[in-house]
Amino acid sequence: MESKKVLFVSQEITPYLPETELSLISRSLPQAIQETGKEIRTFMPKYGNINERRNQLHEVIRLSGMNLIIDDTDHPLIIKVASIQAARMQVYFIDNEDYFHHRHTVVDAKGDFFKDNDERMIFFARGVLETVRKLRWSPDLVHCHGWFTSLVPLYIKKAYREDPLFADSKVAFSFYDNGFDLPLDHSFAEKILVDGVSSDHVSMVKDPGYENLISLAATYSDGLIQGSPSLPETVTQVLKKTGKPYLDYVSSEKYVEEFAVFYDSILSN
Repeated sequence: MESKKVLFVSQEITPYLPETELSLISRSLPQAIQETGKEIRTFMPKYGNINERRNQLHEVIRLSGMNLIIDDTDHPLIIKVASIQAARMQVYFIDNEDYFHHRHTVVDAKGDFFKDNDERMIFFARGVLETVRKLRWSPDLVHCHGWFTSLVPLYIKKAYREDPLFADSKVAFSFYDNGFDLPLDHSFAEKILVDGVSSDHVSMVKDPGYENLISLAATYSDGLIQGSPSLPETVTQVLKKTGKPYLDYVSSEKYVEEFAVFYDSILSN
């Protein structure tokens, strides 16, 4: 039987960024799932504070060179890759000079939220999916980690629903206690729109605050995962209200088994 394919899309992964609960699970889970016999691909943004030389990133010319249009402006898509030798695992990086080059993660060096995080999210989500298309790789399951990946479920279920590579893909989403206070740009809902995505599909983020973004991600996912030991009550209410399959926080001792079972339950629905 052909092995299942799992696409991991993460906001941050160690060792490329400092250790957090999100970056640690995004490093260890893909390796563990690969070791169960599944085929994996892993993506993250190429933030400007990632040291390319130390981490031996290099551009994948055959995947780079596409332009993504966001808010009527062309943005070149650059794909880089690095290997985590101990895990026998490659990580693909989505890069762009305006959105990621010389830019920290989702906040600047002073801790201030970037005003264009909305466009950076759109570019990242679309960049991942367009790159997977170029790879001609059809994921059975897409597992998203962190709010920065929140548009991936929407695009898979709407913009790519007729693409044979994604037509049968299921989406799991891990939510973490790492929200933001300021809303995204007021025109976020309009910028998201592409062929297949209508204003009705994104009406919940007309007011683009954190809880509404979480609601958008949950609405278009097939299974929801609590990635932190506790989440704000407002977030938990949003997630539970969807009625989607829900995996409570799992400690590190038995997470691989729990995730594998959860994956299988989503894939069998």
